[in-house]
Amino acid sequence: MAIPQNPWQALWSRLPAPLQNRYYLTLLVFFFIMIFLDKHSLWTQWRLYRAQQRLEDDRTFYEEKIKEAQEEADDFELTKEKFAREHYFMKRRDEDVFIIKDANEK
Repeated sequence: MAIPQNPWQALWSRLPAPLQNRYYLTLLVFFFIMIFLDKHSLWTQWRLYRAQQRLEDDRTFYEEKIKEAQEEADDFELTKEKFAREHYFMKRRDEDVFIIKDANEK
């Protein structure tokens, strides 16, 4: 058995037939670099897409929270007097306030 002159020749001959074509091999390396190693690889694009989806979900969540807070603020504007009477025990000059605490309430 003869020793090949070029050590790469033995490795090259073991490759499957499609990989022995230089153009196919170059195309395969190019796609590998673009998919896994490039700055704008598919992995990076997938992560950015997921981050965008999370941010959009957060945006809708916070928009709902803002809407609820706005409704609460509007309701508060209508019932300032009731709120002050219940929470701060405020009263008018000619009124008497009786505080009744529930037995279950702490």
